[in-house]
Amino acid sequence: MTVIAYLMCSVVFSALYYVQAYKSGLTAKKWALAGLAFGPMLYPLFKSRQRFKLIRSRGFNSSFMRA
Repeated sequence: MTVIAYLMCSVVFSALYYVQAYKSGLTAKKWALAGLAFGPMLYPLFKSRQRFKLIRSRGFNSSFMRA
């Protein structure tokens, strides 16, 4: 039962990582495969990569405000 739940969770997170990586300009297929393998454990790494990509594209001295 727990194996089935883990597989279902991994598939859902794989799709979620694919869409979010595509929207933020990261390599979507790589993050989808990583999401399939690691599931929700990959979330902190994903968010840090997303933020690093944003800081790198805008520069370190600029400000970014979200509403």
